Amino acid sequence: MRDTWFITGVSSGFGRAMSEQVLASGGRVFGTVREASAIADLQKRYPDRFRHAVVDMVDGDTLEGVVADAFEAFGRIDVVVNNAGYGLFGAAEALSDAQIRHQIDTNLVAPILITKAALPYLRAQGGGRIIAVSSYGGQATHPGASLYHASKWGLEGFFDALAQEVAAFDIGVTIVEPGGARTGFRSAAGAGLPDDIADYAKSPAGMVRKVLENPGHEPAGDPDAMSAAIIASADQNPAPLRLVLGDDARGFIEKALKARLAALDA
Repeated sequence: MRDTWFITGVSSGFGRAMSEQVLASGGRVFGTVREASAIADLQKRYPDRFRHAVVDMVDGDTLEGVVADAFEAFGRIDVVVNNAGYGLFGAAEALSDAQIRHQIDTNLVAPILITKAALPYLRAQGGGRIIAVSSYGGQATHPGASLYHASKWGLEGFFDALAQEVAAFDIGVTIVEPGGARTGFRSAAGAGLPDDIADYAKSPAGMVRKVLENPGHEPAGDPDAMSAAIIASADQNPAPLRLVLGDDARGFIEKALKARLAALDA
């Protein structure tokens, strides 16, 4: 396993699970969080191998410094994981300008800025890995998630092109496309829905909204198993450009790709 990791969003979900697994295996992690209290236990258990920075991912002016601090703390970073993100759901018409900007800044602009800041260090040390946690929603779409999809499709376009730009420097890039997992994502999404517009109540976007408001059950995907697969991918040579996790993700992506091919041939 590659030894030293920089991971954004380590307080919960995949970021937390990856951090736990890397640290338990003897590795080192520099993680970003919004609140230090969320990872106080990790800092206590691994005082020499875990470092963190409290970061607001939409504050682009601070991200370059955080990346520099990570490389300075450990001397090198083997794997940069752009994991932090969230889902903004609701009909596009119902979203405020501030909500739109916050979604794009968090899910797309921040990973670009972090990666841009890390590249000089990765080149200087002779290579490394960059992992971007996207979603099957970076290939497929659902009504009521237009801004979330915009952020993830943009993320995938950026890292797909970046992989071609940096391959000559022995820097591998992997885009992770997980399906539903028991990370609390669905309940958090339901809590952050914008004000409703009555005309959309019976539309496809309205149906999605009802699911998010009454989630019923958590998805079946195991976040620990998915995180282990992400960690293992960092040791694959060459780096897999895409890593699809979960049967639901594969099904949605296959359906979307077939529909696009059919449209191309129409």
